[in-house]
Amino acid sequence: MTDRTILAPTAGRRPSFDPELVGHDPAFVSLHARGEPVGAEQMTAAALRQRFTSPPAWRPEIVADARLAQARGPLREAAVLIPLVMREAGPTVLLTRRTAHLHDHGGQISFPGGGMEHHDESAVAAALRETEEEVGLRAESVEVLGSLPRYATATGYVVTPVVGLVTPGFALQIDAFEVEEVFEPPLVFLMNPAHHERRLVDFDGAPRTFYAMPYEAGRRYFIWGATAAMLRNLYQLLRA
Repeated sequence: MTDRTILAPTAGRRPSFDPELVGHDPAFVSLHARGEPVGAEQMTAAALRQRFTSPPAWRPEIVADARLAQARGPLREAAVLIPLVMREAGPTVLLTRRTAHLHDHGGQISFPGGGMEHHDESAVAAALRETEEEVGLRAESVEVLGSLPRYATATGYVVTPVVGLVTPGFALQIDAFEVEEVFEPPLVFLMNPAHHERRLVDFDGAPRTFYAMPYEAGRRYFIWGATAAMLRNLYQLLRA
């Protein structure tokens, strides 16, 4: 997400709590409450194409951040790419860790993407442009399947998640100002609700929940907030 503003550590639109220290929602602890995993046969390239070409009746589980009250003024249009990399061992999801100094979501795990510009013809065009700017993944390397329902964030964006297939063999060129690192958790891991958590936090005197999907691969990646919510919506589409 294009963001060239460096702020002091205490400034910027950041959560007022440490999401990793927030307790679990008791209503979402059991595996029965979380749901069944998506089968590997539903995550092949052919199956994914078919799901977006002829989607079943389904509904997103969450469409806005619980902290949306923090947003001031109209929401700005944005788009992200959910890049499904079709690795031989199984598809992965290309994610980024944003650099800590960024104004919005600094240090957090996110999809490549950002705010729409006046010259972007569509959300798809914005997602592809921002992805190339952030990580160097070129538009011609992405087979766009479709989009998930839009998601409103507490930082003032309404985001269109664009889903695309990526064939291995691409070369990345990371913008070190915006992206600290890129990593690829397996899609089968992210589409297994045994790895989904719902955390419960008191926010402005009211109980609020958010999703998290902690992932370990040499280091701990705490996927949470809007990124986890969009992945949870993808899960609901694939399991419908």
